[in-house]
Amino acid sequence: MRIAVVAPSIPILPEVARRVRAIAEARYPEAELFFHPQCFLIHNHFAGDDAARANAFVQMANDPHVDALWFARGGYGSCRIAEEVLGRLEEGARDKVYMGYSDAGYLLAGLYAAGYPKVVHGPMPIDVRREGGEAAVHRALAWLISGAKESVDPSVGGAKVAAFNITVFSQLLGTPLQPDLKDHVLMLEDVSEHLYRTDRSMFHITSNPRVRKAAGIRLGRCTEIPDNNPPFGETEEEIVRHWCGRSGIPYLGRADIGHDADNKVVPFG
Repeated sequence: MRIAVVAPSIPILPEVARRVRAIAEARYPEAELFFHPQCFLIHNHFAGDDAARANAFVQMANDPHVDALWFARGGYGSCRIAEEVLGRLEEGARDKVYMGYSDAGYLLAGLYAAGYPKVVHGPMPIDVRREGGEAAVHRALAWLISGAKESVDPSVGGAKVAAFNITVFSQLLGTPLQPDLKDHVLMLEDVSEHLYRTDRSMFHITSNPRVRKAAGIRLGRCTEIPDNNPPFGETEEEIVRHWCGRSGIPYLGRADIGHDADNKVVPFG
């Protein structure tokens, strides 16, 4: 299996690629892991300019010898190229797996909206730098290579599912990237957001008429929450419960996803 790593947002260091390659070579010899040189480019904030990032994605997605695209990391930048790359994909790109989370959610959403069947929320190479992060890389590779059930969020099963970062998902609503999540369980997580911003995003998400057709919402972990001044007075779960109640979307409990080493795999659909 050939897995291509691309960076649609910001770059990674060569040290990340070395560590992830070492894990793959030691544990998954049947996999060929290729880090596109674009992953290491630097242009202002990004891993290369918009054209470089878009071209790397399209090149790997259209390559008949590549089985999966694994997004290197989150950050910011995917929204700047998402619509362009979707318009340049050939039919063979539909056969590939696309895995990532966080800012990569713009691409995952657009791919899923366009009917791509193998869209997956899951750990990324950059997670190797977290405490306990090698386990996250193992989890992603095990699912990519063998579909390991133990890698998947235990709540997945039965209803269709999709998973996103709260802020990213809120921002893509109303754009051509918004997928149809009717009858889906929508899993949401976030990082480094004040609680008042989470409240604002949940207002926007649960007010969307298409999102209100979801089967329900599960909340993953919201981590590294900055202090509110004055204190917001509600936890992230209380916020999500509030807006689910206001909108009539069932709140279904917690999900085992987040910006951490425990982040589980969620195959869309």
